[in-house]
Amino acid sequence: MFVFCLTIDFVFTNRDIADYYNQTLQHYQQWWQLDKALAVHYGVWLPNTHSFGEALKNTNIEMAKLAGIVEGSRVLDAGCGVGGSSFFLAQTYGCQVTGVTLSEKQLAYAQEQNHLLGWQHVVDFKLEDYTRTSLPSADLDLIWAIESLTSAPDKKKFALEAYRLLKPGGVLVVADYYQVEGKRDPDQWLEKWRRTWSLAPVIPESTFVEEMAHAGLVYEKSLDFTKEITPTARRMYYASLAATLPSLIYDALFKASRFSRTHYKSGIFQYKALKKGLWEYKMMKFRKPV
Repeated sequence: MFVFCLTIDFVFTNRDIADYYNQTLQHYQQWWQLDKALAVHYGVWLPNTHSFGEALKNTNIEMAKLAGIVEGSRVLDAGCGVGGSSFFLAQTYGCQVTGVTLSEKQLAYAQEQNHLLGWQHVVDFKLEDYTRTSLPSADLDLIWAIESLTSAPDKKKFALEAYRLLKPGGVLVVADYYQVEGKRDPDQWLEKWRRTWSLAPVIPESTFVEEMAHAGLVYEKSLDFTKEITPTARRMYYASLAATLPSLIYDALFKASRFSRTHYKSGIFQYKALKKGLWEYKMMKFRKPV
């Protein structure tokens, strides 16, 4: 039986994070409509949303509205997953996009989709760390990060790199999970959740804003989508319950990999934490001063 070590200061390495996404890619293909949506994030359910695919697309649409994207912008998709947001930005706004990921399997998947879709002239993908990219300074109009910065244990390193990469007046837009300040978590649902998703400790929104300010990025706006992502969290919960027995049987027969064998628990933990009011889902906008 797998036992969680709940030492709060435990931090995943880049290799751990890459291994998580390498080992669980097939789970997202099975449960997350990956081949259709190319998304590894929560879907936003607005009043007229009729399907999970629409909810996943809504996340990109709401992020783009907040960013105020200019046609033809030069963009970094920081933690690009399998490339869905990169393709959305290229197709919808004519952006030139570079996506970076730590996962070899995500990179291969994104590159294959790029070839199939024919966007190689405006979209490219790299196996890189978003805290130390190979991109030139002051080259970007926009940095886009959907549910990727929670993996970074040192947010200041990312903030400094974002400041370096953005042109004066350039924008950073982030969608992510934040700890609700002042809420006790005696069952350690947040800690259990992050262990199954290779996350850094989940921090409050105010702490994140302070980390960005440390590098000179100016906070402009925050939008709360906690209510709108709750149906996605619930969907994940029920999918995890359905996957419990098959996962246990598979592990007993084949000895599943480190993250794969406990991944089914993640949907349970994130939903328990959400129902306890321990975390919230925010989209935030920052700008590099002119």
